[in-house]
Amino acid sequence: MLKYALQSGLQHRHRLLRQLSTKILRRTYSSNIRNIGILAHIDAGKTTTTERMLFYAGKTRSLGEVHRGNTVTDYLTQERERGITICSSAVTFPWNGHRINLLDTPGHIDFTMEVEQSLYAVDGVVVVLDGTAGVEAQTVTVWTQADKHKLPRLIFVNKMDRPDADFKKCVSDLKEKLEAQPVCLQYPVKDENGVLAINDVITLEQLSWQQKDLGRSYSKIKLEPSDDLRDLQDRRNELIDQLSGLDDELADVVISTESFDKVDNSLIERALRRATNQQKIVPVLLGSAYKNVGIQRLMDAVNAYLPAPEERNQVYDCFGTEVAGKVFKIVHDKQRGPLTLVRILRGEIKKGMRLISARGQAEVVSKLYEPLADEYREVSAAHSGDVVICSGLKSTVTGDLLTSSQSTLKNAQKRLKQSLGKAVTNVEEEDNEADELFGLDPLIPDAVYFCSIEPPSVSSQTAMEQALRQLQREDPSLRVSYDSVTGQTVLGGMGELHMDIIKSRILSEYKIDVDLGPLQIAYKESIESSAITTLSVEKEIAGSKQNVSITLELVKDQMELFSLDKSPENIPNLNMLRPRILQVLKKGSLGALERGPRVGGQVVETQIRLHNATIGRGTADSFVMATAAQCVQKLLSTGGTRLLEPIMALQIVAPSERISGIMADLSRRRALINDVLPNGERNKIILVNAPLAELSGYSSALRTISSGTASMTMQPCGFSAMNSADESLAERRAQGLE
Repeated sequence: MLKYALQSGLQHRHRLLRQLSTKILRRTYSSNIRNIGILAHIDAGKTTTTERMLFYAGKTRSLGEVHRGNTVTDYLTQERERGITICSSAVTFPWNGHRINLLDTPGHIDFTMEVEQSLYAVDGVVVVLDGTAGVEAQTVTVWTQADKHKLPRLIFVNKMDRPDADFKKCVSDLKEKLEAQPVCLQYPVKDENGVLAINDVITLEQLSWQQKDLGRSYSKIKLEPSDDLRDLQDRRNELIDQLSGLDDELADVVISTESFDKVDNSLIERALRRATNQQKIVPVLLGSAYKNVGIQRLMDAVNAYLPAPEERNQVYDCFGTEVAGKVFKIVHDKQRGPLTLVRILRGEIKKGMRLISARGQAEVVSKLYEPLADEYREVSAAHSGDVVICSGLKSTVTGDLLTSSQSTLKNAQKRLKQSLGKAVTNVEEEDNEADELFGLDPLIPDAVYFCSIEPPSVSSQTAMEQALRQLQREDPSLRVSYDSVTGQTVLGGMGELHMDIIKSRILSEYKIDVDLGPLQIAYKESIESSAITTLSVEKEIAGSKQNVSITLELVKDQMELFSLDKSPENIPNLNMLRPRILQVLKKGSLGALERGPRVGGQVVETQIRLHNATIGRGTADSFVMATAAQCVQKLLSTGGTRLLEPIMALQIVAPSERISGIMADLSRRRALINDVLPNGERNKIILVNAPLAELSGYSSALRTISSGTASMTMQPCGFSAMNSADESLAERRAQGLE
């Protein structure tokens, strides 16, 4: 009996200790998590850097290489064939007592939406620079996106083993092109054989990597008194001086000791962490991912300087201990179906849990997985601050906020508005403000290309539509619409590569050999001058008389898209219209602006003013809406519109001797050359604005002109009016006559 009592007492004690330890772990777990994204220009080395991180963390047993097509994060067939990242992918690995959730993102401008989605899930980013090229076009784009999300950043200057790498130029580019405050924590040194080593500014050590074991180990050597050491000490003093102007704790120590030499390394690191998280500085590290140099110190810097989850996203504190999770990506797995990647902002998600999206749809989490690109390890629960994959969510879309109940969201909104000093509004306004407060709807860029898509046979139509729905859930920048005039399904995308990838994925993943029509430019239309007309329609439908008379005016340079005429003769009539009828008129009128009369482009820079409306008793809302749309279409057809064509900003890097041939070709493409800048000793950069219509297949033409020595990037930079000759040519192309 005594023995049984002792055993049961010990078991009870162990159970209590386990419960206590899990509570402690749960409370401190998120402080050891780092959610980071890797951002860069094309071919700067993002994926190679990620592969090295996984290898040194023990997640993989061999080094994946992009050119061999065996990387973990580039797992799609198209990614491995082309050697580029198309879809952002999540991987999780441990490093020095921390858990790092890393998102590898695409570098191509066509997939900017992938980067934008990923930034909702991270707390900090590593921006990779090509040491031979510095800050490039897409680097500026992703930097701007990180600025928008107010994310702390680290810089990793890659490819520093190459003879033409220029560390000083990269640092000056950060100051001039990105207006950043770079703080160099390392400097490159090379021996007589050109082997790269790193001088650490904080510890005054030289770090050398051993290539025999693929860079797993590296040596730290204290520098002997020499010119190199004195130079490094001066740089350490400059670092302390710069940080002391930003950090009070460090400044107090410097003032009290009256010396930079007595400042402890840990104090410098704490000051660096605070300044980085406040986005006052950007720490700069260097290395060579391909040559296995500097990656471990980069991971140490991620742990040391980038924020833990609880240090960010304070806006979600209003949820308390309730669940709040942000959906940032959806992928489709052949065996598991749709998989939803969720960043848990507050609370805990468990297997079998019932969740409600902010749009009011109920979902049940059937399984939870830890992310490792396209490999999955099942887990039973995931905690605040973590990234997790949920299966079983059928109607959730990118940007959704998942909570435990609808009342949880309402209460969180009220608490947040009270904390911001706003008055709590009525229920109807709360629904509209959810998007504004929590940023639920992702901002999807306008498509620049359109094309029709046809299945190989009628029997494949349903399968093609299902495939497009799944691809659209994965990629919100893909537009799918049905053209009622031609009876075709129309795709809208961000570029030639984007559309080509969609076709390849439908063939390889869904086994449907679809036919894409010729790519059409996404022109827009705009009115030349104001116009007004009255349209009266009277018709009998199913024995019911429908009667509408409406007077509308198209105007330019107004603030509101749809407004009422406030003149004394029209106000009495408009005041008699019910709010519901006004909404129907507005919906019909604005819907007509989606398709212009010339090439079917969206009508922009145009507003609608309602002057008068007389609606007979018993007239259906659909009839009123159709009449308003017809009235706008009549105004557009009679008044005429001008075409606006998309303009692309190009950045071309080429050897100096090839510049004249490239510029001669650009002049034939109606291009506006903004500047020609030196880039190193032999190359130059041409900054150009050119119409998208003239750039079809330009990358191939550029390779031909330059004998394969030039490279280019391009991104949308707005729309421009066309002359009449170019307009008529664009119309003929849209009609398939050219």
